[in-house]
Amino acid sequence: MTGPIAAWARHDDRGQITPWTVMGTLIVLILAGLVFDQGMAMATKVSAYDTAQAAARAGARKIDVALHRTTGAAQLDPAAAATAARAFLAQAGQPGTVSATTEQVTVTITTRHQTRLLHLVGITEIPVSATAIATPTSGVTTAT
Repeated sequence: MTGPIAAWARHDDRGQITPWTVMGTLIVLILAGLVFDQGMAMATKVSAYDTAQAAARAGARKIDVALHRTTGAAQLDPAAAATAARAFLAQAGQPGTVSATTEQVTVTITTRHQTRLLHLVGITEIPVSATAIATPTSGVTTAT
């Protein structure tokens, strides 16, 4: 083939933009999914952390009253503190683990965020965990 038609046929690039458009759209959707779903997972983590803090504070209110009356020391009753923290978690409807010593209550909530956009590429959930620790105090304390 020679002449102007042959020159035009050699330089024809129609259809070349289609693969780039498809790939670009896919990349934009994946990035949007990362931003959106990671943001929602962070919101889930903040909510879990708020609940863990509140449960730990509920447990930290359970001090050994007899010891406090005799010595003035604010020491936890570990069994009562753990029970109070677990009751708070149950009321909030959050699964979690609780441990308590005479000095502190530790609450850990582990949950999962169900993805909205990333499930299109096979990521259906994002694990979320939050831990809070509370200690008993008595009297007036200063802000730190």
